[in-house]
Amino acid sequence: MAETNSAKPWIMRGTFAALAIGLLFWSLLPLNTVPRNWTGPDLLMVLTMVWVLRRPDYAPAFLIAAVILLADFLLGRPPGLLAAITVFVCDNLRRRAMNRSEMVFSVEWLTAAAALTVIAVANRLLTAVFILEQAPLTLTLVQLVASILVYPLVAGFCSLILGVRQTRFREGDPT
Repeated sequence: MAETNSAKPWIMRGTFAALAIGLLFWSLLPLNTVPRNWTGPDLLMVLTMVWVLRRPDYAPAFLIAAVILLADFLLGRPPGLLAAITVFVCDNLRRRAMNRSEMVFSVEWLTAAAALTVIAVANRLLTAVFILEQAPLTLTLVQLVASILVYPLVAGFCSLILGVRQTRFREGDPT
């Protein structure tokens, strides 16, 4: 029984990494060769927010950094910039998650929306400071709004299918 409890975080970390790699693979598939005027949600970032807000022990900083850095390389973004911003924001969320007992979903959603907004604004500001190429502002805003709107669906999938539920610190039970 003790082996099962000690192995579960590693299994869930592997699940997070596998989902992230699957999302990266999906985003690299050439499904449409014509450029679009719109963009969809950043599912990798939303998945990361769900796992950090619900179970911070399942998404440690080194894993988030590795996954987002791999995404930076594969998607042609400035290497390490978005990874550093994401790790910084997720570390702040992790510290908050350890100090609370349980969060109602509306507060969790607003927290994720604020975190996604901070990441998007910081990324735009830093790419402007370093004079790097940026996507148009409308595409960034559409992606941000789509990511915020899809958060409940990803949270529901992670909760119902994968079993990533909030930690119950009051009970002393981490499941």
